[in-house]
This record gives sequence, structure tokens and C-alpha cells, in this order.
Amino acid sequence: MALSVSGEFEIEASPEQVMAALVDVERIPEWSAVHKKVVVESRFDDGRPRTVRMTLAVLGVSDTQLAEHKWVDDEHMSWTLLESEKQKCQEGEYRLVPTPRGTSVQLTMAVEPKVWVPKSVLRQGQKQAVRLIRKGFTQFVLENYV
Repeated sequence: MALSVSGEFEIEASPEQVMAALVDVERIPEWSAVHKKVVVESRFDDGRPRTVRMTLAVLGVSDTQLAEHKWVDDEHMSWTLLESEKQKCQEGEYRLVPTPRGTSVQLTMAVEPKVWVPKSVLRQGQKQAVRLIRKGFTQFVLENYV
């Protein structure tokens, strides 16, 4: 059974600027230390990534994942895991909501590893991922898209 985690944070940038940073998936290693390599394998007609292969390393454990992305205007991006050595499934989404100061970023992620991991350890790892995304992604947007 997949375990879900969510988080919300605000970035002082427009939804269009935040979405542009999300579309720039090949630069994820610049703001996420766990991502070692990201390659877009296919794109939609508008140029946005469709299938993306990522190599990650978390606590000394490496994994290569293939995920399919979906995009809805400048408001919503989601992904679904297609292949992984270490996970049965993974789904996630970013929802962007305009605010008076910029954009509220709502992140939801569900993960189910192939091997048993205590729920407390998995939950702690997911919460850490949300904190790292909030910090690294916010800085990335402000430095490159505002």
C-alpha cells in the first residue's frame, strides 16, 4: 500500500514562472541533491516533457526511474511511475494557486517501495523530501525564473 505525504509552501513568483521551472525537469539536479541525472525521453507537442528517466541516490541506495508527466495549463503537473528497480508505484502532483504574494505550491506524493520499509521510516523520508523540495525548488525558481 502506497504511503502519501503532502506539503504546501509559497513562492514569490507567478504561477507561470513556477510552472516554467517545473517544466525544466532536466535541471532538477540543480535543486535536488538526490537527483543525479534527469533525461527527457519524450515530449508532448508543446515541448513539455512526457516521459522522464531519473537516476536518484537516497541514503546510499540508487534507483533509476521512468515516469510519465501530465500538464494542465500553468496550474497542475502530475507524474506516474512507469518503471523502477526499488518502487512498486509512485504518483505525485504539483498544484499551483495564485496568491497576492505569488504562488501557493501544493505538493502531494505517494510512494510504495518494492521491499518492506517501516512506515515511520518511509513517512520520515517523505517529509524530508517535501522540506528539501520547498527549500531547493523555491531558491531555484527565485534565482532562475523571477
